[in-house]
Amino acid sequence: MALEILKQGAEGRLYLGEFKGESCLIKERFVKKYRHPDLDTQITRQRMKAEVKAAGRCLAAGILAPRILHSDLNTHKLYMEYFGSAQTAKQFIQKTVAESTEEQAKPLLEELCTQIGGIIGKMHANNIIHGDLTTSNILINPNATGYDVIFIDFGLSHYNQATEDKGVDLYVLERALLSTHSEQPYLFDYILAAYRKECGKDEEAVLAKFEEVRARGRKRTMIG
Repeated sequence: MALEILKQGAEGRLYLGEFKGESCLIKERFVKKYRHPDLDTQITRQRMKAEVKAAGRCLAAGILAPRILHSDLNTHKLYMEYFGSAQTAKQFIQKTVAESTEEQAKPLLEELCTQIGGIIGKMHANNIIHGDLTTSNILINPNATGYDVIFIDFGLSHYNQATEDKGVDLYVLERALLSTHSEQPYLFDYILAAYRKECGKDEEAVLAKFEEVRARGRKRTMIG
């Protein structure tokens, strides 16, 4: 069966395919020619295994993520659940802003960010570090009453209790929001407010680390 390419980027390509009769998304990672072949294989396999583990941990914790149907380490392909009607949070935010007045858009975006923040808090309470939190790595999937928020792309994820890692996760998201959605600077505030309610007993320590990481980032920016 010919595979339909949905998207291609620097890291790999996404196909629409099948696994045991079920429609699925096939994620293939490219070989990086600039890396030593053994190192490239090691890094690729590590990221594939990280994605499988993190998706499984999320689902076990009641957090929506794609079900991994099959992992082929030899061909560098992951076969996973496909959400055909979904759009990214980036697309959702941009569409909402483009089609609404600011007064109309704000409550819609607050609702989305509240869900996103709560889910990240729950991930961190379960010591799941995403590693690449951006609005391109969050899907908005319509359902009968509204939509589900689904986190994807766990290739840089890991399992860690460290407050530093959780603080860095938040900082990466803040920087991504300021870069991609600079005209909606309030988005991260909505996310952080919801995060605090779900992140568990380490809330104050994580937020202190986040402020520390943020200060280091600003210092680097000033120094250049």
